[in-house]
Amino acid sequence: QVQLVESGGGSVQSGGSLRLSCAPSANIPNIYHMGWYRQVPGNERELVAAITGDSGPNYADSVKGRFTVSRDKSKNTLYLQMSSLKPEDTAVYYCWLRTWDGRYDIWGQGTQVTVSS
Repeated sequence: QVQLVESGGGSVQSGGSLRLSCAPSANIPNIYHMGWYRQVPGNERELVAAITGDSGPNYADSVKGRFTVSRDKSKNTLYLQMSSLKPEDTAVYYCWLRTWDGRYDIWGQGTQVTVSS
């Protein structure tokens, strides 16, 4: 079974940076959507940043100007460069992948990001 493997989470002080990576454990063709989402206990999972089809990146208002999402199509790897981190960015970050035909609709296991003030 194909899984999404996430890495790069950790603890950082306010104003610091982290880079998250997400890649499937096997090659998946025809990817339609790859994105980063985050969840705080007691809250719903929310979009952080995503790339869908051939459209440009889509960002949550709260991270615009601070986070950059990018995708290396040759490696099917999605990155999230997070800068100027704030304590309110603390959450578990999840990667999501979906193919055009819906054959693959996969969530990663999540990676913890903790920002201290």
